[in-house]
Amino acid sequence: MTQGPIPSPSRRDLLGLAAAAGANLAVRPAAAQAPVAASGPGLGDGVWICCEDSNTLVVVDPARLTVATTVNLTSFDEDPRPPFRFVTGGIVPTHGAMVQKPLYHGAISIHGAVPSPDSTMVATTGRGTSNLYLVDTATRRVVGNRPNPQASDQTSAERLTSGIFLGREPHEPTFTRNGRELWVTVRGEDRIAVLDLGKAREEAAGARPGHAIRGFVDTLPGPAHAWFSADGRRAAVISQKAPLIDLFDVAYDADGFSTARRVARLDIRAQDRFGFSPFLKLTPDGREFWISHKLADAVSVLPAEGQAITETIALGQQARPNHVEFVENAQGRAAYVSLARVDDGAGPGGVASSKLAIIDRAAPPGQRRVVAEVATGGREAHGLWVDPAGTRLFVAHEQDELPGTPDAGQTLCTVLDVADPFRPRFIDRIAFGDLALPSGGLRNKKGINLVFIRPGARSVTA
Repeated sequence: MTQGPIPSPSRRDLLGLAAAAGANLAVRPAAAQAPVAASGPGLGDGVWICCEDSNTLVVVDPARLTVATTVNLTSFDEDPRPPFRFVTGGIVPTHGAMVQKPLYHGAISIHGAVPSPDSTMVATTGRGTSNLYLVDTATRRVVGNRPNPQASDQTSAERLTSGIFLGREPHEPTFTRNGRELWVTVRGEDRIAVLDLGKAREEAAGARPGHAIRGFVDTLPGPAHAWFSADGRRAAVISQKAPLIDLFDVAYDADGFSTARRVARLDIRAQDRFGFSPFLKLTPDGREFWISHKLADAVSVLPAEGQAITETIALGQQARPNHVEFVENAQGRAAYVSLARVDDGAGPGGVASSKLAIIDRAAPPGQRRVVAEVATGGREAHGLWVDPAGTRLFVAHEQDELPGTPDAGQTLCTVLDVADPFRPRFIDRIAFGDLALPSGGLRNKKGINLVFIRPGARSVTA
């Protein structure tokens, strides 16, 4: 049965709950199932973070906890003349003004990201440029970039591809389970763009615009995110404009290409009267979709084969949830939810920090709730991803650190030890730093999506 809205606990209630169970932990579940063992961060692994204001992808080395490289999705310094340069006359433009520079043809508002099923590629969306880029995870180079004919010590070595044009305001990309297609929610056009991945690589390299698009799936207003069931035959689509969820049955032809048929449109006003649900993800066991309702301060659970929300979990007033991630290991099963709200004095060292809500997933459906919160050590937590062993959790943040605090002026990725999912421990903060361009340093800024990629391994989209 669909459950009505649950009254949100007050901030005082949640703090009291956490305090009663000890610092940063709560009641341990009575029983938990351990997933298949996997190793922790290793050589070649990368934590990929979308930096929306700088239009870059920061890649963190999760073993060394340092920035390994920055993938440049701007077009600055491809030409030595002033209109093409990032820094002109010694003046560094603001992050807002830089994309208004004359003759800029780079990305605007890099936002969504997802790994391919075989982990060989990252797909990332430019909300402001209405396009999608593909990046090779082994070489960490943008697919389709070409050598710059004007290359010198005063210019970039490559010229940025135009990517694949999709339509107004693409938000999140999702690979089909067989890796033949990308589905990208196009929020400004109320539809999903379906791309042939092979042809997408060709279009990125210069094939005619529209070459990669197989077609569009009409869906609810403002589609924010789509995700597939474990067998790929059900797709759930959520919205940031209406309190609705669309469910599609998906069939595949002999070449692995999809045909989608909508089988249900769910009214979720009882769970999200604001109609602003930005993120969903399938649980590791393939049984449930978890959905964040940012303005309703809650997450909901939709059975993968069901047609009704069965559970809605309140997160506290002004929690403002962004993403959900699942931490599973020998010590238990938990869902972590990033909270955009920034609490004064909440982080390590008494600095302002966002928190993560921790939900006991082993509790019976209908009885799951927030059992603890933990400070992230950064401001406005957004993307979340755990390593394959389920022992380290990486968090991307949107806001810069405040003056007079560690890493002042920098945007952070923070790292938590979650070997015990109900006793998380802060490990470190990693400043995004700058992208070194020929004309000057471009500060990596505003972390949104975050994905952990292990080259050669199957990803969560497989």
